[in-house]
Amino acid sequence: MRIAIIGSRGYPYVYSGYETFVKEFSERLVQKNVSVTVYCHKNLFTNYPENINGVDLVYIPTIETKSLSQLIHSFFSMLHACVHTTDIILVVNAANGPLGILSKIFRKKTLINVDGMEWLRPKWKGLGAAYFKIAAYWATKLYDIIITDSEVMQQVYRDTFNKESTMIAYGANLQYSTNSSILNQFNLIPNDYYLIVGRLIPDNNADSIVAGYLQSNSNKKLVVVGDVPYKDTYADNLKMKAGKKMIFTGYIKDDVVLSELYLNCFAYIHGHEFGGTNPTLLKAMACGCGIFALDTAFNREMLSNGVYGYFFKKEAKSISALIVECEAFPEKISLLKYQSRKGITAKYNWENITTNYFLLMQDLLLKKK
Repeated sequence: MRIAIIGSRGYPYVYSGYETFVKEFSERLVQKNVSVTVYCHKNLFTNYPENINGVDLVYIPTIETKSLSQLIHSFFSMLHACVHTTDIILVVNAANGPLGILSKIFRKKTLINVDGMEWLRPKWKGLGAAYFKIAAYWATKLYDIIITDSEVMQQVYRDTFNKESTMIAYGANLQYSTNSSILNQFNLIPNDYYLIVGRLIPDNNADSIVAGYLQSNSNKKLVVVGDVPYKDTYADNLKMKAGKKMIFTGYIKDDVVLSELYLNCFAYIHGHEFGGTNPTLLKAMACGCGIFALDTAFNREMLSNGVYGYFFKKEAKSISALIVECEAFPEKISLLKYQSRKGITAKYNWENITTNYFLLMQDLLLKKK
C-alpha cells in the first residue's frame, strides 16, 4: 500500500495537532510495511532529506501569505500526488475540500480528515468563513471517505451537510515528569502556576481567561504558551499584560520543555471553542493535569461530562470563581490530577487510531473506483 499525506506543514515538523498526527501516524504505518509519503511545506525547512524514519518526504514551495500559503501548498501537493504512483491520498483540513476535484480527475482514492468548524472561527469573517463552509461541503462530495475526530463533530456533519463520516479521534501518549528543573528558566516552581497553551486568537478565549485570572486575585502565576506568526492587535493587547505574575513564553517547539510545563502546573485552563478532539487538551489529560475547560460539547465529550475536568462559562467571573474555589479546596485539583490520565482511553490511543485508519484504507483499496 502506498499512501500520500497532504495538508499539514510536514514531517517531522511538529507545530500543532495535524503535524503531531502526521508524525505519530506515518511512523506507525511504516512499521506496518506501508509506503508513506508526506508532503512538506518547503519554506518551513532548512534541510531537505528525502527520507526520515522510513517516511518519504516531498518538499513543495508556496507563496507566503497569511491566509493562502497552506492552501497553495496543498494544491500543488495534491497535483504532485495525483500524477505519481500513489494508491491512496490522505488529506487533512476541510479547507482542502475543493482539491478533491483533482483526485477525481486522476481517479485516486481519497480520505479527508476535516477537523473542526473553521467557518465559525472569529478570524475567518465574511469571505473566509464562507469559503471554509463551502470547502467543507465539497469535501463531503469529492472524497471517498470523510473522517471526523469526535462524536460531536460527526453529528455536526450529519446536521450541516447530511453526510455520514467515520469517527477516528486524535491520540496522546501518557507522560510523567522527569526534569522539573526545566521550570527554572521561567522562574516557576511546581504547582504554583496556571497554564494556557494555544494560538493567541479570539476563539481560544485567552482574553477571557486572563480577565478571570486577574479578577480572582490569585497569588499563583499564569503562563501563556503560544502566539500568532503575524502582527495582530488581539495578540498584542494580551502580551501587553505580561509581568512577574503573567508570563508569555511565545511558541515552545521543544516538546520536553512544553511537557514539563504541563506536568507541573497547578491547573491547565483550556479555552478552545471550536473543533473536535483538541490535541492540547489531550496532552493535558495525558500529563495528568488538573483541567479547567470552556463548557462546549466538544470539551464535554473529551472530559466525559466532568469526570476528567471542570467546566467554566465564557465569562471572566465564571473562570475567577473556579480559580478561587480550587485554591480554597486544593484537594479538588488533586482528584482531577489523579483522574485525568484515565481519560486517555482506547479511543485516544495512537496504536488503535493507526489500526483504524489502516483497516479503512485497506477496505477502500478493495472497492472499485
